Amino acid sequence: MALLPRLRQLMRRPLSASKVGARRPTKTARRGDTLHEDALRSMLSDDPNNVRAFQALAAIVSRRAAETGPDGDPLTGAADPSAKQRAADLAVWSLGEELAGHPRAWYPLVELARLSVRDDHKGTLRRLATAAERDPTGEALAEGLAVLRNAGLPADALGLGIGHWRPREQTPEIGRHIVYAALEADRPLEAKQHLKSLDLYPDQDAIAPLRAELERAVADAQQHATGA
Repeated sequence: MALLPRLRQLMRRPLSASKVGARRPTKTARRGDTLHEDALRSMLSDDPNNVRAFQALAAIVSRRAAETGPDGDPLTGAADPSAKQRAADLAVWSLGEELAGHPRAWYPLVELARLSVRDDHKGTLRRLATAAERDPTGEALAEGLAVLRNAGLPADALGLGIGHWRPREQTPEIGRHIVYAALEADRPLEAKQHLKSLDLYPDQDAIAPLRAELERAVADAQQHATGA
């Protein structure tokens, strides 16, 4: 159980810039993994928001952490599945912290928020807000809203979305999350208001299917609320 307090301690620690892209030495790294890991870290050093590279590297470090003990010796690795999962999460957390030090990094912050959403509410919101501010396209904001909705926090998703969404410039996927978050928070009238914000998106033809989907969802929620 020692890993769980350690993970929570890390989650509550302020973000710090680390040596981005530096591989941590280990006695048990397989040669294939080592070469692959170095290549992935090089890619992430250039683009810390390369989602596929981050996920591939996270799979390597989490598997290694689950297979070995805290001293890097596979003979002392945790046999308990829950302990293995905690070790894997801690490894991914450490990776996210390394990469979050990059001034353009937003995806590592989203992953840190995903890991901390159950244990560190304020830290999660801070990380997602920082990620949204680092990404003008809105992709980070959309990912952050998904994290909060999946955690059953629609009100927090609304607060984050309303504070950062720029409907003219950013992905309309943000609008989808905000409207559904309002519905999940039992605020159908607010959902209808946010739906109107999509009028500002320059390519209305491109979002016609999305608008139709959201209009149906809002109408269904309003009908349910009135008992009709």
